[in-house]
Amino acid sequence: MQFIPVFVLMVLFFVMMFGIGFILNMLMKTTWFPSYLFVVVILPIVVYSLWDRGEVSFLSHLASFRVVDYLTGLAGLAGAVISGWAIQKLRKSGFKMF
Repeated sequence: MQFIPVFVLMVLFFVMMFGIGFILNMLMKTTWFPSYLFVVVILPIVVYSLWDRGEVSFLSHLASFRVVDYLTGLAGLAGAVISGWAIQKLRKSGFKMF
């Protein structure tokens, strides 16, 4: 496992989920919706779409993921959570978004 590509991938997923979460928070006027969306919708869709149902069981499929996959998922989740935190702090400071 090379460190630089993994780090770049983590930063990209963090920034992508932060940006998407920030925009969704402004448009929908919710704070934690992007975090729930990431955990409840996006992660299961990705895991299910990568699963070869004819070859291995679901638990074997989950065990086949490597550290890189989990680090990328955690970076995306962190971006979604921090976007909710940032919107919450901005709203408490008096900023009105849409």
